[in-house]
Amino acid sequence: MKMDLISSKDNPLFKELRLLQAAGTKGQKARIASGHALLEGIHLVQTWVGDSALDTLLTSSEGLKNPEIREAVYAHLELCPQTRVYELDPALWDLLSELVHAPHLAGLLKLPQTSLAPSQSIATLAGDVLILDRIQDAGNVGSILRTAAAAGFTQVIAVSGCAHLWSSKVLRAGMGAHRLLDLYEGWSTQQVLSAVTAPLMAASADGASDVFHLSKELIHPVAWVMGSEGQGVSEDFLAQARGVSIPIDPRVESLNVATAAAICLFETMRVRRT
Repeated sequence: MKMDLISSKDNPLFKELRLLQAAGTKGQKARIASGHALLEGIHLVQTWVGDSALDTLLTSSEGLKNPEIREAVYAHLELCPQTRVYELDPALWDLLSELVHAPHLAGLLKLPQTSLAPSQSIATLAGDVLILDRIQDAGNVGSILRTAAAAGFTQVIAVSGCAHLWSSKVLRAGMGAHRLLDLYEGWSTQQVLSAVTAPLMAASADGASDVFHLSKELIHPVAWVMGSEGQGVSEDFLAQARGVSIPIDPRVESLNVATAAAICLFETMRVRRT
């Protein structure tokens, strides 16, 4: 196996990797400009083994002593022989990874076109949809993506203002769910309303409908809307959606948005199984 060595933090590729890790709009712009996201760690790389979108692998001489890392690298190269492989000097891993005692394995993943371009070319989006309305906490977004995959909601739209779906923190919290989902981002509220064909259900503290009293409404495709941590679902969505509340103890003001999403999506799954 041929590997190119990266031994300096001034190496152009290493500088690009650091940019891809950046939080907020800086990192998002870097990922969109590059067309790639950085996968950190064994689990995430393993998720995309055999997928040509994983076009670059990074490891080290130390990393290849780990049987799990070695197996992932060689399995991917056997299926995708055009993959570029780089050996990163072990001293650079502490600068690259945010993980303590991080395993020496990372990869560059080509982003899907639906995450690079807005929705102009998408006339309609049929079936179940999950809409993330300006949810800004990366941990929440990643947890919701993992829940969506588990509940069978494979189409997810992130409205402009959401945490970037391909940021390092969202990827880690998603635990590989990204590969199971069709992800659309950078959409405006109006683009969502124009493209989504299923009726909108907006999770709202003061929604008139109790989520556990819905039955017929959840049998057919639905579009669940989850709002931002501070403001909730936007007025533009609420004007077009059925407000749905989750009954909670009145002494508790609200639920975390990731928890609310889990309740709504799995209640949809439960109704359809009965």
